[in-house]
Amino acid sequence: MPAGWKLVYGVNDRLGSTTFLRTNLGKAFPKHWTFLLGEIALYSFIVLILTGVYLTLFFRPSGTEVVYGGSYSQLRGVKMSEAYASTLNLSFDVRGGLLMRQIHHWAANLFLAAICVHLLRIFFTGAFRKPREINWVIGVTLFALSVLEGFAGYSLPDDLLSGTGLRIAEGIVLAIPVVGTYLMLWMFGGEFPASESFIPRLFTVHILLIPAILLALITAHLMILWHQTHTQWPGKGRREQAVQGEPTFPSFMAQSGAYFLYTFGFLAALATFAQINPVWLYGPYDPDQVSFGSQPDWYIAFLEGSLRIMGRISTTVAGHTIGWNVLLPAVVLPGAFFTLIGLYPFFERWATGDERIHHLLDRPRNAATRTAIGAAVIAWYGNLWAAGGNDILSNAFKIPLFWTTWFFRVGFFVFPVLAFVVARRVCLSLQRRDLQKREEGVESGLISLTPEGGYVERHERSAPEEAAILRTRQPRELVAAYPHHIIPLPTPGRVRTQVRTRTNRFYLNYQTESHGGGQGDLKRDGAVEKEKKEGS
Repeated sequence: MPAGWKLVYGVNDRLGSTTFLRTNLGKAFPKHWTFLLGEIALYSFIVLILTGVYLTLFFRPSGTEVVYGGSYSQLRGVKMSEAYASTLNLSFDVRGGLLMRQIHHWAANLFLAAICVHLLRIFFTGAFRKPREINWVIGVTLFALSVLEGFAGYSLPDDLLSGTGLRIAEGIVLAIPVVGTYLMLWMFGGEFPASESFIPRLFTVHILLIPAILLALITAHLMILWHQTHTQWPGKGRREQAVQGEPTFPSFMAQSGAYFLYTFGFLAALATFAQINPVWLYGPYDPDQVSFGSQPDWYIAFLEGSLRIMGRISTTVAGHTIGWNVLLPAVVLPGAFFTLIGLYPFFERWATGDERIHHLLDRPRNAATRTAIGAAVIAWYGNLWAAGGNDILSNAFKIPLFWTTWFFRVGFFVFPVLAFVVARRVCLSLQRRDLQKREEGVESGLISLTPEGGYVERHERSAPEEAAILRTRQPRELVAAYPHHIIPLPTPGRVRTQVRTRTNRFYLNYQTESHGGGQGDLKRDGAVEKEKKEGS
């Protein structure tokens, strides 16, 4: 026997590798395109690691002041930090350096965008339900850490734009009552920007600390996903207990490898033809200068917008000034935002009382309240995101900056409510249309003459696949009945029960708003089932 085969058999005898491979290489993966959104994030992260290693070889994380003497003549002879000078050298003097810088920056944007869209897909389809709550929390944590990682990355070059962002970050930390000053000195290593130790610290956090945590969380996310299997869309022959799809080997592995190459090629094309973060145009950071129209990367814009629309409010308590105009929009709001998103699966499970295992996804229209909540959050986030560029909008449309500020202030409260109401009504309308299709069939385009001399269009049964999708609905048994108390006293237990019951009915009881709702025509369904049983 050849030595190579002896090695293979020896490893298999000790580790049982063939059994493991035989079990796992046949695991089914759904074929729907929406399941590729998470893979885009994974492949972007791999590109970030590869390009980041290359950039680390040439970037100098130092705040020491030097005189630039490189190829870019416009800044030759200007005093700047070593970090900024090495970024210019990467862009103009290192072969392939600018391409790698731009691939890295575009990959960071795509990574965060893919995480956002992936989270939205999971939210609107209910893929976070039991047993996948832990993976949802991991995904939200990945999103929050990725925002910090992206901010740290584009702050490293020490140009005028990133320096302005760091000055804002310093002000946010200082706004934390009592401990803000100490936190700022601990993070920046002294007064910003005089401290030369901050850039090396930020560099360590950017290339080592946060990436290590991200890698660990992504590994845990994939391991849990592999153990629990994917979810799948409802359809003919599909049930909660089994997942249908293509086997891991060779179908999924071949598709996944090709998809990684497509993602890398797309990022390389973007880096080649679409300029991003031209730091040489901004110049080195100077505390007394700010470029007109300075804008952060898109994932930080919501935080910028919340700061811009907040009014001037402060309170002095025991000699300590609390700047509510910074503390609320920049510390409390993002903290509450990420916390509430992370805890949402547990809140919905408490509200609906649904403790079942789910492998089938919801159609967003059949979970009208959840879909409306998601639409409200998107409207709220989009309003803050647009508010981060209120000066750009004011200049572009020639309207007073004061008007744009008040527009987004009002929109902070109004837009989410409008989005919730509209999205919920649209979902209920779609539910009614599905119910009509189930009862009447679909239009065939064939016209028949009635004995009375009239004309009617003939309806036909839906295709089996479509009919299976139309039959999916929220289970009526989850709608809680109103509790009855012998003694109507406002005891804590009664109040808690009333709140949970009303929340439950708000989520699930669509019968009062849409005949049939997401639960179907219950009386008709019951009669049909009864007739089937009697006939058999």
